[in-house]
Amino acid sequence: MKNRKNGAAPTGTRAFHMEDSPFYWIARISGEYSHRLEKLLKKARCDIPTWRILTMLHDGGTLSVSEIATHAVAKLPTIARTIYRLEEQKLVKTKTDPRDARVSLVSLTRAGERALARIMSPTTELRAQSIASMSPATVKQLNTLLKALLESVAATPPVNR
Repeated sequence: MKNRKNGAAPTGTRAFHMEDSPFYWIARISGEYSHRLEKLLKKARCDIPTWRILTMLHDGGTLSVSEIATHAVAKLPTIARTIYRLEEQKLVKTKTDPRDARVSLVSLTRAGERALARIMSPTTELRAQSIASMSPATVKQLNTLLKALLESVAATPPVNR
């Protein structure tokens, strides 16, 4: 996407080029991967929020709704609605946290495990194919860099204008 007219920035601004920002590439990668994942999941009669929640619960055990929202990078009301739908389908079960009645805990049911098993093969294959050109060391380094960037962004105070 090269549209740098004479290389000049608009008057009164510093030169900024999207391709120079890691956030541009992160957004592009996320969008492309999500698009491909969505197509795969649609064939299995599943959607991305369901897949994310089932996968998180499989990996993390019992999680709070807010933990799921954080890791799914989604708004709490959206995740809560999806969890209620999954509970109606008997894929997850919820209970109140005995230490804090304001917190709902979510865990995977046997039916949820079976549903996840049905969609894991194609999604695992997509992930493997997506990084096949990279060595395990490169993938590890990339994950380390991305985690450091996330921590840096999370620690950055918001800009007030």
